[in-house]
Amino acid sequence: MQQFVDDELLRAPLLFDQLIDGMLEYARKGLGQMTPVQRSTVGDLMQALMGQRMRLGDYFIRSLKEQVSAHFAESAPKSGQARSKRMTLSLVDEEVVAMDVELSHIIEAINSTAEYELRELQTYLSAMVGDMDVADDHNPLRPEVYARAVWAAAQALPLSRGHQLAFMRYAGTPLAQLLRTAYASSTSRLESMGIEPAAHRTLILPSGSRRGPRGNDTTFSPDLQRMRDTMPAPAAVQMRYEGQALRPAASAGGGGEEHWTEIVRGTSNHVDRQSVELVSRLFEAIQSDKRVPADVGMVISRLHGPAMRLALRDGSLLDQNKHPLWRFINRLAFECEMAPDAADPERQQLLKTAQATVEQLAVEPEQNNSLYRWALDRLESFLHKRLTRRLAAAASQIGALQKLEDKMLKGHGSPSEFHGMLDVEELDTVPADLLEHRPPPSRSDTPTDAWLDSLKPGDWVRLFLQGRWVRCRLLWPGERGEVWLFGDGASDATWAVRRGALLKMHAERLAKTLKERSIISSAAARVQDQVVSAA
Repeated sequence: MQQFVDDELLRAPLLFDQLIDGMLEYARKGLGQMTPVQRSTVGDLMQALMGQRMRLGDYFIRSLKEQVSAHFAESAPKSGQARSKRMTLSLVDEEVVAMDVELSHIIEAINSTAEYELRELQTYLSAMVGDMDVADDHNPLRPEVYARAVWAAAQALPLSRGHQLAFMRYAGTPLAQLLRTAYASSTSRLESMGIEPAAHRTLILPSGSRRGPRGNDTTFSPDLQRMRDTMPAPAAVQMRYEGQALRPAASAGGGGEEHWTEIVRGTSNHVDRQSVELVSRLFEAIQSDKRVPADVGMVISRLHGPAMRLALRDGSLLDQNKHPLWRFINRLAFECEMAPDAADPERQQLLKTAQATVEQLAVEPEQNNSLYRWALDRLESFLHKRLTRRLAAAASQIGALQKLEDKMLKGHGSPSEFHGMLDVEELDTVPADLLEHRPPPSRSDTPTDAWLDSLKPGDWVRLFLQGRWVRCRLLWPGERGEVWLFGDGASDATWAVRRGALLKMHAERLAKTLKERSIISSAAARVQDQVVSAA
């Protein structure tokens, strides 16, 4: 992989020279249709491109190398605490978002133009690192890496932010076309090295196994009450558990084994046996869900036995949307997903609390609904205290932002770095083939305050900031609704975002609320597929 990356970086200077030539050509073609003000703006940009070509190229190459180094550093095994303790605050306004919008357009243009070449290259890189299932994208030079390198080059321009914005708009289409050729060439070189693409290998599946048309990624949520009636007959259920024991995880600290043969034999009720079978299959499906991390799955697996006993006592267990057991599992998985780094102390503390709660549930001789309501309340209390600690740590920032918000509303905000060029119409008027081909938004799609006003402290959102997607939670909405403070889920970094910037991001589909995924629904869909296939 290192040899592949070094080879690609050696070709990067030539790619950037071709990018500048392509931008200049596009600009010259459009000069005849521009107004005098537009021609003046583009003329300044063209002159800077010709005079600063070497300097811009240096920034472009340096950014590529830094991003590749960061990629390999993230892929290396981590030790110790990964969460940064350095408090940082970035102010994001409409001008910063304008750059992020252009970054997203460039990434989208590359993905759409070079879609086939990227997919083909991914199979070769996966084979090179031993990922025969092409489960992840192992390309260190993905489209977003080149887009951020273009932004680094734009910042090297000795011109205003408005000219830098125009630079990025002119770079989108030429860069997408160049990378389409570059990715295809990379694939050819890997093929000449004798690497066999992973996706082209023949896989012989076991007899009777097949991939369903829908797969496991679905929003369909089967009804558990109806699914119970499709479970095997009581005799088959007993045979399934004959001689089996459900062993708690080694780290759970529990002792002994529970023999589910006794549970099945202990009831002659046909429906109860089917309920036990359904609950057991649901937990098995959760354990096989690749989107559930191993440490989270370890905690959830400890609930397998108690849930089967609960199924014999509580008929409401099959209400997957309301029962506290399923809500506890979904909530735990979601909060751990927001902090994906296993070395994160906050994540470790969350799992430690959840583990202690689950152990207490498992030793209770009588399983009932109220036990799991208590467990859910305990989890929510921990999450509330964690949010309170985060707010206390950001108290000084919140105080400073409140003063800034008051100044903004009094007309004393910071001057624009675009020198009035951001809203000038001529910057939006560039050759049509340089712009993203999407229909203009209808009136019903225009940004409103409804989405923003629906957010409350503690809500998780996904934002495209500084050329990358981040998952963060709302810490503080400004008292006057002008500045909103978000905290990164994977570090102690914070972002203060102006209201107008958030509305623009939401309109461009660069901001959305993250909803809790129901892993129970996914498990139910997987179990239903198994039952249908076996029928």
